[in-house]
This record gives sequence, C-alpha cells and structure tokens, in this order.
Amino acid sequence: MDSALTVNDGIPQPPIINPNAGKLLKKRPARQLTTGDYLKGIKAGHIPTLAQAITLTESTLVEDRKKARELITACHPLSGNSIRIGITGVPGVGKSTFIEAFGKYIIRLGHRLAVLAIDPSSERSKGSILGDKTRMESLANNENAFIRPSPSGGSLGGVARKTREAVILCEAAGFDVIFIETVGVGQSEIAVHSMTDFFLLLMLSGAGDGLQGIKRGIMEMSDLLVINKADGSNIEKATKACILYQSALHLFPPSPSGWTPAALTASAIEETGLEEILDAIFRYMDLTKSNGYFFRKRKEQAVYWMKESIDESLLSRFYNNPNVTEALTIIEKQVAAGETDPFEAAGRILNII
Repeated sequence: MDSALTVNDGIPQPPIINPNAGKLLKKRPARQLTTGDYLKGIKAGHIPTLAQAITLTESTLVEDRKKARELITACHPLSGNSIRIGITGVPGVGKSTFIEAFGKYIIRLGHRLAVLAIDPSSERSKGSILGDKTRMESLANNENAFIRPSPSGGSLGGVARKTREAVILCEAAGFDVIFIETVGVGQSEIAVHSMTDFFLLLMLSGAGDGLQGIKRGIMEMSDLLVINKADGSNIEKATKACILYQSALHLFPPSPSGWTPAALTASAIEETGLEEILDAIFRYMDLTKSNGYFFRKRKEQAVYWMKESIDESLLSRFYNNPNVTEALTIIEKQVAAGETDPFEAAGRILNII
C-alpha cells in the first residue's frame, strides 16, 4: 500500500573533505624558512619564530646544522645583554613554584624572561622533565615570558651546547633575563655555571644533614643560597637554617669575583623574599662589572664553549666515519670476548683515521 507521504530526493551533500585536497597540498609544500627569515622574526621578538629557531639548532640534520650555525653567527652580535641566572636545588625544594613566582615578579618590574633547562636525564629517557609547560602554567601564558624544555637526547655536553645556543637566540629576541634551570643535582650544575653570570642554590630547612645531598663543590660555586618554603609553621626553622648556612658559606675560600655569598629565606607560595633575592643579584652584577670580573668571566666562558664545540665536533666526526663504524663492530666483540684489552683496542681504532 502506498503511503500518503512521499519523500523527494534531496540535493546531494558535498563531501566533507575536498577530494582534490591531497593534490593541492602536494602542489604547495610548506615553505622552509631561510636564515634571513629566522633572523627577522627573532629581532622582532616573534616567539613562534624563536621557538622554531631553537628547534633548528637542536636538529642533527647536516643542512639544519649548517643553517643553525649561520643563524647563531648572525645573532651573536645581538646577544650578551641579559642577566644569565643559573638555578638549581635539592629534590622537593619547590623549584618550579619558585621560578614561576620569581619570574612573574621580575616581569612585573618591566623585564622579559626566558626559562631554559639542562636535563641530563634526557640522554636516557629521550625526554625532558621540564617538558610541557604545565608546571609553570601562569608564567608560560605571560606574553613577556618564554619557557623552553630541555633538548632531548645526546650527551650532557651536547644538551648544554644546545642550551648555550638557545641563550644567544633568546637574547637576540630581546629577553634581558635568562633563567637556566638544572634538573637534578650533579654534573649539570657545572655546565650551567659555565654559561651563567649568577648561580642560585635553593635549599630546604630541616631536610636531613647539612648538605642535603648537595656536593660541597656546588655550594662553593653558588653566589646566593635561598631557603625556600619559609612560610607558615616553617618560618622559624627556615630562619635558623639560614643562619647556619650563612655561617657555613664563610668557611669556603673567597670567590675570585670579590662577592661574598649570602643566605636568604623566601616563600614562593606567599611570594615573600623575592625583592631581597633580586636586590642581591643586582648588587652582584654592579660589583662584578665595576671590578671587571663580569667581563673576564664572559670572555672565559666564550673560550670554554669554543673548545667544547671543537671537542663535540671531533667526537661526532670520529663516530660518523664509516671506517671507524665498521672497525668498531669487530673490535668491540673482541674486547667483550677478552681477546684484546680495551686500551690496545682503542689505539687500533684511533689509528684508522
């Protein structure tokens, strides 16, 4: 039986995806930025271009490395006008909270801040603890802040070199305060100290023995020791710890900078003590610039990074040599089997090139 209602065919709906989209995309490949494009964007303070430029320096592709060197060379005359501050601390000290609170305080005073990191664990995990910016969400959303995860993979020296290049790019982009954060406690502090002007060590009160896992050498290289979490019922403990650490700092040999390291208390949550910390940093900068230490240290760091770059390049060329690669495969097995000793084997490998 025919229904009283009839449904007419409607107008055919167009496909959701343009069937020619693939062809169009193939015809219009993404335009690769030139060194000039990167430089123009960086000089204009364009954050996406800065981020892309740092990614370029982290690339291992031969063409990218060549372009990255050209970009670093072009940006170098525009760099050097920031305060470079290294920040490290014991586990659980609240480093991320402190960096966010201190960073926002610095920005409120009219500065532009870049936060970089050196994460030695990235060599094993191929990732970065700084990772996404959720740890410092408020700071990350500030237009005058730039947060960059640690480059992943490679040796600590390679990661540090990439961070050093990122410093140059950030300074060329107009950031006048650079935080370089270390993740963990160990060799990364030495790398950070070699590329910063001021080294800040965050500590806790009443967290075990006096050094709380911090090596004596790390305390010796510190220009300021801050007892964080000095709030609530912990204020008294933090104050006592500050006095003890201040006394301990006087036992270390005098610094060639002429600066006497100090200990202060702060609360990142309550944002107290931040003014005193920044004042100490500015007093350090004034002192070291007036006595010439600041400029001597910057020159020494430049020479150090030249040598580090040479070492890294030689190492890379050595292991990428096909003759070395072929010989290593054979000689490694001989060493593992005890057929030859490691030192004689190393000599044979080195004689290949």
